[in-house]
Parts: sequence; structure tokens; C-alpha cells
Amino acid sequence: MTLPPTAGVFDYQLGGPSPTVRVGATTRAIDVVVRDATAAPLPGAYTVCYVNGFQTQPGEASLWRRHTDVLLHDEGGDLVVDPDWPDEYVLDPSTPAQRRTILSVLGPVVTGCAADGFDAVEIDNLDTWTRFDAIDEAGAHALARAYVDLAHSAGLAIAQKNAAEITRLAHDRLGFDFAVTEECAAWDECAAYTDVYGDHVLQIEYPDALDDAGLTFAQVCALTDRAPLTILRDRDLVPPGKPGHRYATC
Repeated sequence: MTLPPTAGVFDYQLGGPSPTVRVGATTRAIDVVVRDATAAPLPGAYTVCYVNGFQTQPGEASLWRRHTDVLLHDEGGDLVVDPDWPDEYVLDPSTPAQRRTILSVLGPVVTGCAADGFDAVEIDNLDTWTRFDAIDEAGAHALARAYVDLAHSAGLAIAQKNAAEITRLAHDRLGFDFAVTEECAAWDECAAYTDVYGDHVLQIEYPDALDDAGLTFAQVCALTDRAPLTILRDRDLVPPGKPGHRYATC
């Protein structure tokens, strides 16, 4: 298991892969990149595999409807969706049986990242228990620990994704190795990650969130608690050459 580099060129490519980034007038090779589990690792780069470990991926509704016992339901019995991502159901890992079912579906995705040649895995939406009261906190932590154990047994490092309020616990007790954080500058919580993980933090900021926070990206780059690898990306993470693509680095 190897941790990601703390210097070089970083990109977050969930919207589509690219072998290079454009920094000003220069095209540069990528040293660290996050890509979806359905994409291939980038040769020559430290590549992190994105897995949505606590919610369902868009387009996978029919798969998860075969396991409705692990999907969160509201008091009326309807399936709960993430209000910010209405095509994603919320997984409920509250009981051991629910966690076993979730791992039966997503465990092979994590081990598949290793088989495909990824270096690490990022487990998204660790914080669902903070956003949905019906999810048991201990159950969510138990699922997170199961992902950590699975990743480590496959030779992968594993990243905590967001959930700044449990960063110390996530590192010390759950076993996460590094962090991937979105909008930590916009939410004034970067120190929660860098105080625990040091330089092993991959930080992504988005223009709309910075605007709402009254920050420029130049101000983000001047923060003493930001990660060494901090980038600005467009919200949809579209590849270079596509309308709306944005990329900048500190």
C-alpha cells in the first residue's frame, strides 16, 4: 500500500478521463488523479478509484431495487434520495445484515479497482449518517471500517471523503490513510483534514461554492491550512475541450 504523492499535478476526473491538464499555456502530465471505478487507471500516475460507498450511482437504480432492504425509506415507506443528487438513493448500513448485502454488491467494485491497477480507492458519501437521521452512526462507521479492511487486504490505500467532523476518528479508529475533500476552503474546514492527514490531502474547490463563500481561488491558494495539492474544477468535472471545463491549480 502506497500513499499518494504530495507534490506534482493533480486532477479530479469523474466526468471523463484525460491524460493531461492545461495549466496556463502549458500542457502538463498528471501525477495524481481520481477516476471513476468504470474508467481505467492513468498509466504513470497515482490513480485513485472513485466508489460511491454510501449512496447508489446514477443509472444503477434497477440493480439496487433488487436490494430494497438496504435502501433508506422515509416514514411513508418511499425511497429516500439525496436532495442534491436526486438520481442517487441513500444506502442504509444500520444493521449487520444490511452491511453484508451492501458489501456483496460494492465489495467486488473495491477489489476490482485493485485488479484493474488502481493505487487507492475513495469511498464517497461517508457522511450520510449526519444528513439522514434514520441511519445509525455506529452502523455507518462499521461499513466504513469494512471498506478500509477490504481495500487494505487488496493492497489499496483508502481515502476518507469529506465528513470533516469525524476526521480524527476516521483516521485513528476507522483506518483511512489519506483524505479527498471537496469545498473545504468554502466551508472553512481544511484544517480538519490537514491537521490529521498532513500533506496527504487531495483538495477540490468549485467556483460556485467559492462565490457563495466570498472567496477567490487565489485566496484559497494563500490559505495556510490548504492541501499542497489543491485544484479548482468545474462542478460537472467535464473533460478538457468540453463546454464548461475549468481547471486551475495552486
